[in-house]
Amino acid sequence: MSRKSLQRLCEQHSALEVLAVFDNAVSALDFLAEQEVDLIWLDVEMPGLSGFELLEQLPSIPYVILTTSKIEYAFEAFQYNVTDYLKKPITFPRFNIAVEKVLELHARAKTNPSDERKEIYIKTDGRYIRLPFDNISYIENTGDYVKIFTNTQTHIVYTTMKYLEEKLGLRFLRVHRSYIVHLDKIVDIEDNTLVISNKVIPISRANKPELMNRLNLL
Repeated sequence: MSRKSLQRLCEQHSALEVLAVFDNAVSALDFLAEQEVDLIWLDVEMPGLSGFELLEQLPSIPYVILTTSKIEYAFEAFQYNVTDYLKKPITFPRFNIAVEKVLELHARAKTNPSDERKEIYIKTDGRYIRLPFDNISYIENTGDYVKIFTNTQTHIVYTTMKYLEEKLGLRFLRVHRSYIVHLDKIVDIEDNTLVISNKVIPISRANKPELMNRLNLL
């Protein structure tokens, strides 16, 4: 009943498009493996896997609004950086507040560079860790995985370059089909290569004009 009630609320909101509804996390994971979404309304207690276990299996977390009848999940929800936390039964005014919060964050990320997200959360060793954009030097594609290089560490994440491009800030640019670089970390550029932290990275002919346009050239 709670799921159907929430579905009706979503269908009545002009800014939302319901792509799918599931009564278990396993089916939802199968769907999310093929479909990118902006927002997940997620219950914590579900058959098979819990809502938190679902989040642990996602390569990257979109906006998430948790819905639950128990307030004791609030602290754990904070660890997953969820956007909002609604206690059942969900009222229409509280539903609208949660939606407006997501819409505001989404609009800021698209239109106000100064307000865009400054970090990404990546899964490693069964937990999500915060990785500030300023710590990332470059990213390399390795098939089904990407390697994220910082000054001190390398993180291997199961995701695609295309999906990661959409999550990164404006100071990142894909310079080759296999590389995304942080523009502020470039040491020098020569012909069709650039250097970051002693790593020589190729620049594709198609991407070089955009790279040169994004740099503050003298």
